[in-house]
Amino acid sequence: MPDLIRRLALWLRLFLTPGTGRHRRPRHRPHLTAVPLVPPPAPPARLPLHRSPYGLPTPLDGTVSRLVRPYLLAHEQDAALKQRRRLALVLAADFGIDLDRHLVGAPEVSAA
Repeated sequence: MPDLIRRLALWLRLFLTPGTGRHRRPRHRPHLTAVPLVPPPAPPARLPLHRSPYGLPTPLDGTVSRLVRPYLLAHEQDAALKQRRRLALVLAADFGIDLDRHLVGAPEVSAA
């Protein structure tokens, strides 16, 4: 570790003393001439910021919208069809009543 103190002193001198090259900062600032101030042009009108519907203070009311999810509509129709089939099956099994009026291949019978 020869010359440890000398190396430390050189290293500190690099940080604490001004540089010696021609690109160092000048000691005095040049005087600026007075230039008449022109007001900056008005900024152009900007669009309003985008607001996410998830950040609104009140929740959205789903009953107001006419949009219907197709899978919910299909489920409701399927449930109604199943209910009608169950009713027809119960009436046909228990009471002998047939609710199906459209039979393919069966002749029409008049009630009179």
